[in-house]
Amino acid sequence: MQYNTREEGGYRVLELAGEVDLHFSPHARKQMLEMLGEGYNLMVDLSAVEYIDSSGVASLVEGYQLSKNENLKFGLLGVSDAAMQVLQLARLDKVFPIHASIADIK
Repeated sequence: MQYNTREEGGYRVLELAGEVDLHFSPHARKQMLEMLGEGYNLMVDLSAVEYIDSSGVASLVEGYQLSKNENLKFGLLGVSDAAMQVLQLARLDKVFPIHASIADIK
């Protein structure tokens, strides 16, 4: 897994790429929780994710819950087909705000 961060449209964007699995999801979790802990609205870009397992999904759920507790905005951007299949299987595609891009956020 690789990751990068950027700021766009009032959000901190965490771009994840590759495989978000048991080995790498703790790194993604740490990045998300740090950004939310610093008070940033957060979007997680999953457009380059080739695989995500339950540990990666759990990290996203934890970030989403923390954002709610802190009254921050949280969502997913450009979700890849592979990641979307996992989210749909867990029915989390109905829970997470999902956007094609920052420009699509209302």
